[in-house]
Amino acid sequence: MLARSAFRPRRKNRGRPASKKAPAFLQWLRGRPCVLERAGDCDGHMVAAHVDYAGDKGVGTKVSDRFAVPMCDAHHTRQHIWGWESFEKRYDLKALEHSHEYWRAWPGRAKWEAAQ
Repeated sequence: MLARSAFRPRRKNRGRPASKKAPAFLQWLRGRPCVLERAGDCDGHMVAAHVDYAGDKGVGTKVSDRFAVPMCDAHHTRQHIWGWESFEKRYDLKALEHSHEYWRAWPGRAKWEAAQ
């Protein structure tokens, strides 16, 4: 094993830009029912699941918060295990379309967009 000769502190990645962050929207989403409540096997508390194929993902960063849908822990865990493509096929879900609907329905959207 080679020893490191320089012990500089590791450079941290930049944080997400403000245009990708909408914490109030994520909080609002967590108060909505699971996007798959019709499937009937919801379990656990609600989380905001980011639809990572939405397109504005960067190296080491996730997509914008506006591309998120509400999911229970059970469905969110399955989505991570199966990946979006398999997950959407299994549940006949169009998560990206749902994320747009939730974003448009969010009462704080106009104020957030005006601040950007």
